[in-house]
Amino acid sequence: MLPRGGLKLNEREVLEEAFNVYFEHEEGEVKRFFVIPKYGIYDERTQIVLAKLSEKYDVSVKMLHGEIVVELKPHKENYLINIILLALTFLSTTFVGSFYLGEFDLIQGVMFSIAILFVLGSHEMGHYFTSRRFGVRTSLPYFIPFPTIIGTLGAIIKHRGAIPSRKALLAIGAAGPLAGIVASVIVAYIGLKFFEVSIPPEEAEIFIGVPPLFYAVMSAVNYSGNAIHPVAFAGWVGMFVTSLNLIPVGQLDGGHIMRALIGEKADAVSKIVPFILIVLGTFFGSIWFFWGIITLFFGMQKHPKPIDDSPLPFNWKMLGVITFAIGAACFTPTPFLIPKNLK
Repeated sequence: MLPRGGLKLNEREVLEEAFNVYFEHEEGEVKRFFVIPKYGIYDERTQIVLAKLSEKYDVSVKMLHGEIVVELKPHKENYLINIILLALTFLSTTFVGSFYLGEFDLIQGVMFSIAILFVLGSHEMGHYFTSRRFGVRTSLPYFIPFPTIIGTLGAIIKHRGAIPSRKALLAIGAAGPLAGIVASVIVAYIGLKFFEVSIPPEEAEIFIGVPPLFYAVMSAVNYSGNAIHPVAFAGWVGMFVTSLNLIPVGQLDGGHIMRALIGEKADAVSKIVPFILIVLGTFFGSIWFFWGIITLFFGMQKHPKPIDDSPLPFNWKMLGVITFAIGAACFTPTPFLIPKNLK
């Protein structure tokens, strides 16, 4: 047994926002607090306190000899994996970007890599900082190197622990797309403003659809080229990824936002939307058919319930609506089109 001041005071002070602590015990790196909840274990205020502690500890609440114990075990993040994946993704995106305009051009590849990592990283860091703001433990981004047309499958972050409220769910879901779209517009503007590209039409290897937001950036800079520089393409990719992420299905960002807006009714939306995408794919190309199949599996999983599932106030709902509107401005029904002479 330790006296009241035996453990670091900050942990006890945080706990006492939601618990009466009457006994403390430390065994190695594990800290145990014997407590009486002030509000109930599943009350929003209690869960927010536990979420605060989860930023530094693996937190568990258990019964021990008929008493409630909050157990804290320090967790250690291995940032080496994040760094290695980031380095590999930089190499893979540099490699593919070096060939976008024909012959190998390393400087062009590096420019594309920096641009696409900025766009994708901004999206994930939007989630990261907002999650931390609401006390949800979150990892740093894991970039995924892969030999695709852009040299990566994007990036992911890991959330650990429950979402405290619908407000938190909406904010975390919307922060990534909003941060990503700001980065995409910046990158697209730079790529279109300073790197005008024109090539003979017969040399084009792929045509891309122009979403309304990208067209607006083109108009803002009076772009007159018939092709785009890899930096501008990184901005286009960011908009395309945003439109995909905001599809209101399952654990996609759009699924989080829809769950925050309409509650458990979002599960029905998650089951309907994949079939709409499959139908869309029959008219506009296989990518939507493929994405419909993928989201079909996402939609089968019931969205986790936030601790406080009370409806959002009007201004928060408007944030969700605006985010979906931005996603619509990033949408193009035919993102890619391969010329017939290359098929």
